[in-house]
Amino acid sequence: MINDADYWIQALDLQEHPEGGHFKEVYRSNELINEEDLPERFKGKRCFSTSVYYLLNGNEFSSFHKIKSDELWHFYAGTALTLYVIDSGGQLQKIKLGKDLANSESFQTTVQAGNWFAARVNDPESYALVGCTVAPGFDFDDFELASRKNLIATYPQHKNIIESLTK
Repeated sequence: MINDADYWIQALDLQEHPEGGHFKEVYRSNELINEEDLPERFKGKRCFSTSVYYLLNGNEFSSFHKIKSDELWHFYAGTALTLYVIDSGGQLQKIKLGKDLANSESFQTTVQAGNWFAARVNDPESYALVGCTVAPGFDFDDFELASRKNLIATYPQHKNIIESLTK
């Protein structure tokens, strides 16, 4: 059953993610960047790059969060999802990740370091299997899950989407 989310969760050995959905790290570079060679926002060494599989069922969402690195999203299977990105200036961007290029979807997109972002599958009866590549590599010390109250206080103009994509 190649179109079944449960199949992918089992076949790829995906685990629950703190932001929502399921994931598995599939790559972590063995090479490291020293702290003094990284921007000041990083504390400690980081590997060059990491990548994960990430799956959202139609009834799940990725809660608003941010990381200190750029994150490249790649579409693999299922139906499209929308990334909701709030930049430092408070602008909300909706990016559709999927395979229907005629419907303004793309196979990959990048979320810039420091931007708040969340994701939801566009078809609640389906799922989206994607990959995420982070450089410098992902470290949970660089991850911040949004507080609904604080994010709404900072960006009240986006209250409805923040309420629907935070826990």
